[in-house]
Amino acid sequence: MWMPFGEGQSMILSIRASRRRGAALVAVTLAAVGLSSCAVANSGSSGPASPSTVRIVLPQEPPTLEPCDSSLTSTGVVVRSNITQPLVERDPTSGKLEPLLATGWRQVSGTTWRFTLRPGVTFSDGTPFDAKAAAFAIDRVLTTSLGCNVQGYVFGDAKLTTEVVDANTLDVSTAEPDPILPLRLSFVEIVPPSTGTAKKARVPIGTGPYQVARWDAGEKLVLTRNPKYWDQAPSFQTAEYQWRDEGSVRAAMVTNGEADVVTNLSPEDGAGDLGVTFPNNETTALRITGTYAPLNDLRVRQAINYAIDRASIVKALFEGDAIVAAQLVPDGVVGHDPQLQPWPYDPDKARKLIAEAKADGVPTDTRIRLISRNGLFPKVDIVMQVVQQELAEIGLNAKIEMFDTAASLPYQVRPFPAKTGPYVMLVQHGNQAGDTAFSVDQYMVSDGAQSTFGTPALDARIAAAGRLQGQARQDAYARIFTTEPTEIGQFAYIAHMTGVLGKGADIDYEPDSATGDEMHLADMSRK
Repeated sequence: MWMPFGEGQSMILSIRASRRRGAALVAVTLAAVGLSSCAVANSGSSGPASPSTVRIVLPQEPPTLEPCDSSLTSTGVVVRSNITQPLVERDPTSGKLEPLLATGWRQVSGTTWRFTLRPGVTFSDGTPFDAKAAAFAIDRVLTTSLGCNVQGYVFGDAKLTTEVVDANTLDVSTAEPDPILPLRLSFVEIVPPSTGTAKKARVPIGTGPYQVARWDAGEKLVLTRNPKYWDQAPSFQTAEYQWRDEGSVRAAMVTNGEADVVTNLSPEDGAGDLGVTFPNNETTALRITGTYAPLNDLRVRQAINYAIDRASIVKALFEGDAIVAAQLVPDGVVGHDPQLQPWPYDPDKARKLIAEAKADGVPTDTRIRLISRNGLFPKVDIVMQVVQQELAEIGLNAKIEMFDTAASLPYQVRPFPAKTGPYVMLVQHGNQAGDTAFSVDQYMVSDGAQSTFGTPALDARIAAAGRLQGQARQDAYARIFTTEPTEIGQFAYIAHMTGVLGKGADIDYEPDSATGDEMHLADMSRK
């Protein structure tokens, strides 16, 4: 629902801009109201945990533990490489693929890759892992009606076929040559053939170091060591997940010793020396639904871009711990264009474009839904209020609607609800894979899993870029980011984000660029 300024909010941010010839003066004021640093009474913690238990606090309860939805951040942070594992895994620092359930892979023809599987591995229920199980898991993602998020995010409409060569050898083929197929398969979490295909799994079975002990919906999720794990046993016997909406509450839980690791903090939440800043792969942007008036007019979409004062948002709300974004992927991802400049802040130009559209009969006073998710990142509610204010200043009528994770998904991922009317959604996209294909195939192709519209011409350029390798691939994707804003205008990029994680003084864990999407429990220990 709409979230006005008023009592009970922890901060008010107002951005006032006055223009002089050729220069801008932007004043940003942060005023504290209420008790943002109040004590964390009734936090729900049961007190100090056993040294063999790591206590983790998330912003929200995972909407699902279904492995084929592990590309969702709120699911992947629990499931990926903790409960289930893929065939190969990307090192977030080097960008290289490393063996996991597969020990090797090679391209045996233009359209076929052969994977050699790790022998002697079993699932936590005792089922053997072999080529048949791997084939089942891949087919379950791509050929069933489950509606797996990873299908749209990673594979789009690509068709894969699997062939069991022998117990430890699997061939995977595509209709067209795919130079990054092993990277795509790093997003397929392997589950045993006993896993259902008619509905998604609540308690998944995997080969990872942990298994689900219990899930008390709305309260707590507990994982325990998988006694059949094929690799070295992790340090912690048990991992206990809880969730708290307020960043200041999560920060207080780690400083008070009620939690060992807490995620999604902002610098002023109060974690102090226990707050660890790390670069993540997330880009925050407004995704514009261009199929309803007035958003179906390119001038209106460009006006929204001119209306957003990105630099002030980064400076005031993210305290400079972010980079103003000009494209969907950050530096380090294949296809990122370091020369591309952010869209300029020019509210006068925005108002002119809105006036032109209105004069041509575009219903610019139509109410626009401004949608996002609670807990998407720290201060998301205030960012939404700033965006609402900036759109109002150029003559657009935007109203905020904040949802929890489950309620926001229908607006984020296809199939979108029917007759939604015009809406702009504040999204945060993380490219965990390090290649632009995993961004544009879902966010820019006309029928991409999280794309609201596009054009056949852009679709063709994206498809052509995906068939290239090396520098040619880099250049082709960079050109897409250069031309999409003026030709399509589906996004108003805001910032490449930085994460803040709170961890207890006795916890040994180093977050990296993948931590926001997958947090490996096996990498944690007590000092």
